[in-house]
Amino acid sequence: MLSGKVALVTGASRGIGRAIAVDLARNGADVVLAGRDAAALDETVAAVKAARGDARHLVVAGDVTDPAAVEGFVSQTMSEFGRVDFAIANAGQSVDSLLLRLKPDTVEQMLSVNLKSAFYLCGAVAKPMMKQRSGSIVLMSSIVGVMGNAGQAAYAAAKAGLLGLTKSLAKELGSRNIRVNAVAPGLIETAMTEKMPDQAREYLLAQAALGRAGTPEDVSGAVTFLCSEAAGYITGQTLVVDGGVLM
Repeated sequence: MLSGKVALVTGASRGIGRAIAVDLARNGADVVLAGRDAAALDETVAAVKAARGDARHLVVAGDVTDPAAVEGFVSQTMSEFGRVDFAIANAGQSVDSLLLRLKPDTVEQMLSVNLKSAFYLCGAVAKPMMKQRSGSIVLMSSIVGVMGNAGQAAYAAAKAGLLGLTKSLAKELGSRNIRVNAVAPGLIETAMTEKMPDQAREYLLAQAALGRAGTPEDVSGAVTFLCSEAAGYITGQTLVVDGGVLM
């Protein structure tokens, strides 16, 4: 389905990012794996190879909050593969805090990791995609960015910002046949959500019509769809993958 295409995935070290890389590779894409944890990226490489033995891959280590590093990711991708077809801004982090306890450095951290990093990635991949006159960008938001959540004001604000970024870039880049969409997962079983307060976790589970938390693979299939030709006329949209919390 994605044979001959090249996908760059940030936050590919584990969880949703790893599942996305594996699913894209399984469906024919070559993958560029970006993250800071070299050992964990090696595990992602092994998972990619297990999914499709002939999948080509490139590991690019660096900090997604550093614009120069992100430019480097794309430069290395172009040097290795000569193109970039899909960019998935998946890197993210959550630090929970009530407003009256929220420290300025936490706000900055949430904005840098969850929102600014996506700006940097989009700006870097837009150049080669515009020359190709094709591409698909997927930004990983969250249902918290849609509905808000007590104790997650900074995280929710950053994830909500991605939704505005999605719509704006879809309008800017559509004339060059570049699609931009967002995915908003609900409660997904990852290392990050394991740290959630029990009360917040139980609330989301109670709201889910399917009565369970999701898996990284529940999200990766949605991303692969948005990258595929099956979604060729979809742009500026947010695909919610939450088991029926928001409806």
